[in-house]
Amino acid sequence: MIKVGVVGGTGYTGVELLRLLAQHPQVELKAITSRGEAGMPVADLFPSLRGRVALCFSDPTSSPLADCDVVFFATPNGIAMQQAAGLLDAGVRVIDLAADFRIKDIAVWEKWYGMPHASPALVAEAVYGLPEVNREQIRGARLVANPGCYPTATQLGFLPLIEAGCVDPAHLVADVKSGVSGAGRKAETHTLFSEAGDNFKAYGVQGHRHLPEIRQGLARAAQDKTEIGLTFVPHLVPMIRGIHATLYARITREADFQALFEQRYADEVFVDVLPAGSHPETRSVRAANTCRIAVHRPQGGDTLVVLSVIDNLVKGAAGQAVQNMNLMFGCDERSGLTQIPVLP
Repeated sequence: MIKVGVVGGTGYTGVELLRLLAQHPQVELKAITSRGEAGMPVADLFPSLRGRVALCFSDPTSSPLADCDVVFFATPNGIAMQQAAGLLDAGVRVIDLAADFRIKDIAVWEKWYGMPHASPALVAEAVYGLPEVNREQIRGARLVANPGCYPTATQLGFLPLIEAGCVDPAHLVADVKSGVSGAGRKAETHTLFSEAGDNFKAYGVQGHRHLPEIRQGLARAAQDKTEIGLTFVPHLVPMIRGIHATLYARITREADFQALFEQRYADEVFVDVLPAGSHPETRSVRAANTCRIAVHRPQGGDTLVVLSVIDNLVKGAAGQAVQNMNLMFGCDERSGLTQIPVLP
């Protein structure tokens, strides 16, 4: 059994991670930390876990995290970078669901996240946890930087085109919509029901902190041979879960684009390329660790439109983290992640 600790188990990502880990056949939950809820039974805060998680929240300073095989950080940005080194020194592997280790350029990270980095030496070691790109490196990693939700949907949609070199990487557009759970469980005015309901808005148009992460991933896909020019506009829509990415790329070389996507993801169990002409819906991936993709070429013109949908809390966060854990510990990659999407 894999002994697992979770730091920060009180947010939406944390409870989603606990839901997945509690049903994983090779996982034993050893510690779930929360300073504010220390001593409270986890199932008292999250009744959905009654009968599945018997642990109480523990204070991080006294929690047996060093006795675990792997520790997940489902914490705000800036926490894992302060604690990861001690756990790694104790022989514990670490998966960070926040952004502390995603961006390799420390100066870029500090600019976008507005704080000095506490563990720059670990950034070089961290493996970016997008299995469809870095599967073999993840298997041997001590420290995995779990991708963000917007970057997951966007990169998976663009990757086949960038890798094949058949679109202009200097003029990419990502128009992406997210449900309100992407903002986390903390109380903020813009995610109140009366604010987010019956409303639809763009935000972060001048620059969103996921932009450099997406650019970094696409640059690697292009083997750093060219500058990635990306216009990324996120939107908040009045639904709880889900991300819908509408991606635009200008064709520079002709190809069978449907076949290109089907071949690229033929062996990927969590990426589903839909038949030509399809329109994937966010509800088709709700609560599942799946990305569904469709490729369009409107009016046979020079622009490709790729539609990519994920559940932001699963493939965009907790599910992808469990997928990474499976790789790191030699489990079947699908373990604990085979649930069918929830409808309606």
